[in-house]
Amino acid sequence: MARFWTEPQHKHGTPPRIGVLLANLGTPEAPSAAALRPYLKQFLSDPRVVEIPRVVWWPILNGIILNTRPAKSAAKYASIWMDEGSPLKVHTQRQSRLLAARLGDGLEVSWAMRYGAPSIPDQLNGMRAAGCDRILVVPMYPQFSASTTASVMDEVAHCLSRWRNLPELRFVRSFHDDPGYIAALARSVREHWATHGQPDRLVMSFHGTPRRTLDLGDPYHCECRKTARLVGEALELPAERLLVTFQSRFGKAEWLQPYTQPTLEALARDGVGRVDVMCPGFVADCLETLEEIAMECRAAFLGAGGKAFHYLPCLNEREDWIAALADLTRRQLGHWLDRPAPSDEALAASQRRATALGAAH
Repeated sequence: MARFWTEPQHKHGTPPRIGVLLANLGTPEAPSAAALRPYLKQFLSDPRVVEIPRVVWWPILNGIILNTRPAKSAAKYASIWMDEGSPLKVHTQRQSRLLAARLGDGLEVSWAMRYGAPSIPDQLNGMRAAGCDRILVVPMYPQFSASTTASVMDEVAHCLSRWRNLPELRFVRSFHDDPGYIAALARSVREHWATHGQPDRLVMSFHGTPRRTLDLGDPYHCECRKTARLVGEALELPAERLLVTFQSRFGKAEWLQPYTQPTLEALARDGVGRVDVMCPGFVADCLETLEEIAMECRAAFLGAGGKAFHYLPCLNEREDWIAALADLTRRQLGHWLDRPAPSDEALAASQRRATALGAAH
């Protein structure tokens, strides 16, 4: 088997470009069991996501999970599906377009999904064909986790391992304490409160990970806590009115605590009338925010005696968030932006030299 994929035909005189790739988690192509099965298989086959020896995990995944979970997940996706498709894909695509408009001409801005389509290799190959010799990868996960951000890095590295002519490459590791990101989160809360008043508790629910990942050195839990603390400080919210919880537990092992739904049910039983819930670990609304939080957790809180449950949407296409993302991107691009684009005359001269060199040989 050949090590390298077919390289695009090299064209002398092609102006170099900068590529910016936004990478999010992924989504099925349709809210159906048939579409969920390959998506879940790719997702749950990633050793970064499920850190169980393959010999143990493979029979469970293929013999049980992929035969039972696709239909259940499909019904959940169907409840939040948009006319344009999956919310995560729709919002990520919109964010990419808005970011491109803010960054201006000269940059190739694209987006990809770690699982599903468009894939990271497909989008990177598109950037290579467009002449990008410098690529910035922006995993759209504010808090770093091996199961998310590192998996994107793995996929990029795997793709580039088959390239001959490699680009300069940069990654955004995390932006959990980025001032623009924090300010956009805080402003979204203030705007909601200006219309609806303040709740008894503000709950910040983050995606959960197994407890052992914290013990093994994953910084995710600490970065989630810092994000929450910074947003709370920006809101000048007393510490006792702010709660950090973790959602989406899977399996029987202990995960990061406290768990979101049991916490909400306990608050209701203790007489807390209204909660506002936001998910700062997601910059785009998706199944976990729209179905798990806005539907399941709402029902659980009200069913336990709560009076009012408000879900605060993710940042999505907020102008202040896109501005913050553009600022973050420019900082990461750094001196790449200082390299002047070659003039038409310089490109023409380069092409003449390449033609002359070819004729001489």
